Amino acid sequence: MSRARISIDRDFTVAEVPRRLFGSFVEHMGRCVYTGIYEPGHPEADDQGFRGDVLELTKELGATVIRYPGGNFVSGYNWEDGIGPVADRPRRLDGAWHTVESNAFGLHEFVDWSKKAGTEIMEAINLGTRGVDAAREIVEYANHPGGTYFSDLRAKNGHKDPFGIKLWCLGNEMDGPWQIGHKTAQEYGRLAQEAAKAMRLVDSSIELVACGSSNSGMPTFGAWEQTVLTHTYEEVDYLSLHAYYQEQDGDAESFLASAVDMDYFIESVVATADAVRAKGKHKKHINLSFDEWNVWYSRPADSDSPEQISQQSWQEHPRVIEDKYNVTDAVVVGTLLNSLLRHGDRVKIANQAQLVNVIAPILAEPNGPAWRQTIFHPFARMAELAKGQIMRTVVDSDKVETSRFGDADLVDVSVTWDEGTGRMALFLANRGLDGAADVEVRLGGFDAGSVIRAEVLDVPMGLNRFAKNTLTLPNQVGLRALDGVAAAGNKLTLTLPALSWAVVELNVEKA
Repeated sequence: MSRARISIDRDFTVAEVPRRLFGSFVEHMGRCVYTGIYEPGHPEADDQGFRGDVLELTKELGATVIRYPGGNFVSGYNWEDGIGPVADRPRRLDGAWHTVESNAFGLHEFVDWSKKAGTEIMEAINLGTRGVDAAREIVEYANHPGGTYFSDLRAKNGHKDPFGIKLWCLGNEMDGPWQIGHKTAQEYGRLAQEAAKAMRLVDSSIELVACGSSNSGMPTFGAWEQTVLTHTYEEVDYLSLHAYYQEQDGDAESFLASAVDMDYFIESVVATADAVRAKGKHKKHINLSFDEWNVWYSRPADSDSPEQISQQSWQEHPRVIEDKYNVTDAVVVGTLLNSLLRHGDRVKIANQAQLVNVIAPILAEPNGPAWRQTIFHPFARMAELAKGQIMRTVVDSDKVETSRFGDADLVDVSVTWDEGTGRMALFLANRGLDGAADVEVRLGGFDAGSVIRAEVLDVPMGLNRFAKNTLTLPNQVGLRALDGVAAAGNKLTLTLPALSWAVVELNVEKA
């Protein structure tokens, strides 16, 4: 049997768990907004057209902050199109996803939806086709109390009180040639710097995210971050990262080790940001916003891949990249969440893309039901239980050989401890496709008490690793009780089934 030994110590912590780490993303893309969170006439829609079933699943998911309205969409979007009477709003062509945007859902609707969902707003601005004026005007519209043109216009449109949006993205993936208004690092750095300055002159309390590289494979990766931060270091609070992973050519071992690449990406950007800090003699540290991440099967052969989206006829909210996630995907998502949590000293914001229908943990049928995908479960449990301090972990594990990332730990883990409640939560994954793994956890400085819960997501009996939840079988894959977990003294032992993600919550006391 495979094995892993995990050591933690009460005196070695990483940081307080950043609650914004459990964010999601709503983009005007496919059916994320229309027939996703918003569907007037649906049997469970409220008087504003918000789907009640999706709202309840969003709350269960535990999403803390939602990035909106894009994504690639935002780089060609006029925010003014989504305010005022719906009947007067213009219909536009969206070049990013080759669709027709009705603008029936806009900023006011999203603010109201967010209040009902209990989520913070992370608003992205258009720095593709627009610039400094539009950037400062939307901040005035959203956040100024009143007595000016744009704040009074907000009141006229139904919201007398300011929206109070604190978190703003300065554009989206501006390093990407696919982006409307794509810019060089110099061009974007200067524009982002001036937009940030103008926005802060309207509201000095806001927090700003500059665009980092779209992924670590970009030819400008590293140099882009260095140039952009050289311009924006004093004006921004965060630098963004985006990453998507998929199983390629049946290489499940490499896919299951995707978090190794996420670790590398995060640590490389931290190193670059700190180098700019040293060179510029800056006092503060720039933290990271991993504001797009997920599993995304974006192969060109897929009928709804980005390469083929532009070839479809102009439609409103067509079905695009509605990936159906299996057990393997859920285990990978669990390890990606572990990577984000382990780096919580610098990764302060993260947004899984997207919330509903489009590469999402939630699927919803028009005029029909909504249900949880497999990847819903590790996210929801971690959002619920990861509280207090992130513990530093030392892992001595058997290895999995991968063609892309070399040897990776068979067992992946992150751990949190909430001193106030005395509860510890361990989030573990077994990357092995075949065998179970015996795990021993040494709890330095702790005495283990009772196990509060132990759950596992693995391959259901009689099925294989490709098992999914579907419209007709919405609960085929989920969490079940994990038996055989034992805690005593300074030790915890358990066995992880092959290809599984698990959570163990227990009471601990200081030794």
